[in-house]
Amino acid sequence: MGTSLKLYGEYKMISFESDYITGAHPEILKRICEINSEVLAGYGTDSYCESARQKIKEACGCPEAQVEFLSGGTQTNSVVISTMLKDYEGVIAANTGHINTHEAGAIEFTGHKVLAVEQKNGKIEAETLSKYLADFYADENHEHAVIPGLVYISYPTEYGTLYSKAELKAIKEVCEKYSVPLYLDGARLGYGLMSKECDMTLKDIAMLTDVFYIGGTKMGALIGEAVVFTKNNRPDHFITSVKKRGALLAKGWIVGVQFDTFFTDGLYFKTAKHALELAELLRDIFIKKGYRLFIESPTNQQFVIMPNDKTAYLKDKAASCFWEKYGEDHTVLRFATSWSTKEEDVLMLEELL
Repeated sequence: MGTSLKLYGEYKMISFESDYITGAHPEILKRICEINSEVLAGYGTDSYCESARQKIKEACGCPEAQVEFLSGGTQTNSVVISTMLKDYEGVIAANTGHINTHEAGAIEFTGHKVLAVEQKNGKIEAETLSKYLADFYADENHEHAVIPGLVYISYPTEYGTLYSKAELKAIKEVCEKYSVPLYLDGARLGYGLMSKECDMTLKDIAMLTDVFYIGGTKMGALIGEAVVFTKNNRPDHFITSVKKRGALLAKGWIVGVQFDTFFTDGLYFKTAKHALELAELLRDIFIKKGYRLFIESPTNQQFVIMPNDKTAYLKDKAASCFWEKYGEDHTVLRFATSWSTKEEDVLMLEELL
């Protein structure tokens, strides 16, 4: 491990554990430092937040959009979902969806139930959603149940898979039939949009959803997510609700300037493209070495079935994320790339495999 010591100093290992394990893209840090001494208004009312809002609306092709900035993904999901729902409503999500599996009951903590439905490769199918809603309203006792008031999906999904434009349109049609808004979690949105298998643009996402967010934390920001309400449908007194939930940043400019930088000269999409190129190299190496993929992911997350002895061997040499057990002798590990992943990281992992 001499090479890794040289590269990583005290850490003594390479890491593919997640896409937020390093700080921030140098261009973002540079911009923060440049304005660090400026006197700026608080709570997202500064000029940098306003500039970022305008650039995002232009990129979305949605001049009527309302854009707000929050600090992280869990806060964003919790605030958006709880303010979009009435007190008797819950949110439909895939049983593998992030809000149902990896957010520690944050949605339920707001008093709203996650209504989990079956999925295929991490995705809700329009037919499944339609049947769920039809069955719900066919039940004469449905007034005694939690009313479905929002549909949650993520892009990419928790398994790194992507909805096609046709699939998203079909889901949107079901939502419109039942007057249920569609919310898209875009924590890794850039990795989805820049994937070779993506057949959508940011403008398509804006057109086919009622609210979505553009992830920053997992895309090279220090912190921050940008919420886009696409139909002039931001909940009343939204900022008041954000503050009530403890999620309003006094120094809101810190998030605003990062998104202003992201949407200047296409930096957001450049960082995604870099991560995807290395994820593709990573996938090819796993296949060449004879490992089986748990699922075909065209994004920056790669899921690999590993023998338990190899998992143990890699644990203190190449960090990854435990995903699930695969029988008695194997484990599914997730390897994620990001803006900061280097080709030598991937090649070093190849040697360890």
